[in-house]
Amino acid sequence: MWVCELHFDCYQDTSLAKAESAIRQFIDALRHNGQIIGREFPTAMHAGWLVSRVVCPEEDSLHPQYYSRQTQLAITQLHQAGLTSPKMTVKGQDLNSDTTDDCTTREWQLLYTTYLHSCSALRCGEHFSPVPLYQIPAVANGDFKKILKWQEDWEACDQLQMNGSVLEHSAVDAISHPSSRLSRRGRDLCKRIEALTQTPTYYYLYRVGGDSLTKEQNRPCPSCKQPWHLSEPIHGIFDFKCEPCRLVSNLSWDFKE
Repeated sequence: MWVCELHFDCYQDTSLAKAESAIRQFIDALRHNGQIIGREFPTAMHAGWLVSRVVCPEEDSLHPQYYSRQTQLAITQLHQAGLTSPKMTVKGQDLNSDTTDDCTTREWQLLYTTYLHSCSALRCGEHFSPVPLYQIPAVANGDFKKILKWQEDWEACDQLQMNGSVLEHSAVDAISHPSSRLSRRGRDLCKRIEALTQTPTYYYLYRVGGDSLTKEQNRPCPSCKQPWHLSEPIHGIFDFKCEPCRLVSNLSWDFKE
């Protein structure tokens, strides 16, 4: 990932409220298009210009060639607020984030996230590296907002079950059952992504609990009830993979070595 700054010059008299609103809408459009990641984007005001610091999947993520129609509309709103189109400055690589996948084609991919991640939830199946969302066709309404909202919900449930203080069981159910409302949304997104990219796209089911290691290893796919245990785990995480159901899962964390 790359740390970048966006500079907005004021070319006519404007109010701080108008400038702030226009920049926020532009930042939101970039985020919903996968061109920037995270949720916090510090913006500082200077004499005649403003600057926002963002994190991008790639060095050229902010190039206009990746703009969605919402981003293009946000550019127009910047101009109406008396601000220029942003000038980008790359500050350097972010040492604390994942390395973006550089595959041009992928044998398979998956939707996967945790409460610790803010990168793209779409990952290369072979390398487990996050795939910039703008590299694939938009999933709905010209961008990837639906993926981001699913990701936020999944991460919120993961945070609740990790905290173990409130709504723990409900959160675990949401991220571990293939028929939960959250899982249905995610699996529908996987089907949509697979149709758009022509690449098999799997959905991750969290797993915790269970009676014994033996029963865990022999448990069938929760969707089709067929065997799905792998002889060797994938990326040290996924011990189960069902190709027909497009599901992957882990051996219960209670029995992971």
